[in-house]
Amino acid sequence: MSKSKLTQSVHVGSVGDPLYGGVVNPIYTSSAYDYETEIRYPRYFNTPNQKAVVQKLAALENGQDGLLFSSGMAAIMTSMFAMLKQGDHILFQNDLYGGTHHAALNELNRYGISYSMVDADDLTAFEKAIQKNTKVIYIETPSNPLLKITDIAAVAKLARKYSITTIIDNTFASPVNQNPIDFGIDIVTHSGTKYIGGHSDLCCGAVVTSKKLVEKIRASAMHFGGSLDAQTSYLVERSLKTIVLRVKQQNKNAMALANFLQSESKIARVFYPGLKDHALHKVAKKQMTGGFGGMLSFEVKGNPDRFLKKLKLIRKAVSLGGVESTITSPVKTSHAKLSAAERAKVGISDKLLRLSVGIEEADDLIRDIQQAL
Repeated sequence: MSKSKLTQSVHVGSVGDPLYGGVVNPIYTSSAYDYETEIRYPRYFNTPNQKAVVQKLAALENGQDGLLFSSGMAAIMTSMFAMLKQGDHILFQNDLYGGTHHAALNELNRYGISYSMVDADDLTAFEKAIQKNTKVIYIETPSNPLLKITDIAAVAKLARKYSITTIIDNTFASPVNQNPIDFGIDIVTHSGTKYIGGHSDLCCGAVVTSKKLVEKIRASAMHFGGSLDAQTSYLVERSLKTIVLRVKQQNKNAMALANFLQSESKIARVFYPGLKDHALHKVAKKQMTGGFGGMLSFEVKGNPDRFLKKLKLIRKAVSLGGVESTITSPVKTSHAKLSAAERAKVGISDKLLRLSVGIEEADDLIRDIQQAL
């Protein structure tokens, strides 16, 4: 098979209909299969529609195997718990998706797992925070919502030094723009609800890793039961066929909007790794080989609620990664569960807005922002 992501996204895992010769995989709704060759069951993460998606994602992420979950958080938490046990320690970067941050604060200690959080761009802080019982380092880059960049290769090298397993949330980058396994990361997770689904109409999660680690995660996943049904799996596979085309357009549009916002006097700050004045632009350029992504955030100088109400084309909505541009206030959505003090600690202000750039004409999006400002 070609190494081209365009070709892989269309053909890997898409074997078609063996009975009638259709070019599209059938939807196998069975929950009961013949067990002689393989014991297949939806909760075992090995039904035909689940496996088709995994094969595509593993090819796009340059991984060996993976698992498809019912949500991004199911993928993230199952991966963590599969690698950790009572008495272990996990090290997080402190700039995380709010759901992950909230889960760490409220779940890990209940199971006797301790954790620490350090600055995403401070490798020295990572090493100082490693304890004798540290078993996992968890990072997210670009981060949600401030688009901070963590040096993937440096973290992976540090983890190997101490024999620590690494997990990354690669949602914001997507497998089109960034392949952490190439830089030494062990486990890649995605909220597939975003760029993998890409149309704001489904919910799923994914893990891509080695064959050895995927079996370790599967053993826990089968107990937790966060598998995905056949029809949604089919929709995920369909969506993946266009992920390269979608993300390339979103990359292009986001760069145009970031440049516009940076020149606009009514905008206080812009966060986008593609901008040359981003603190870790050079690191982003090294590890985001496909592009800088369709996500950016910015702070308005005026009233953010008034600005949001005046937008006409860009929709106010939670989630991200769809073909339509959407915008959200992190303090009211993704980071609402954090206290004001916790948000302030990680740099999330009340004026911060997160923009998920779609595939529309960039000039139309710019005009919409101009009239709202």
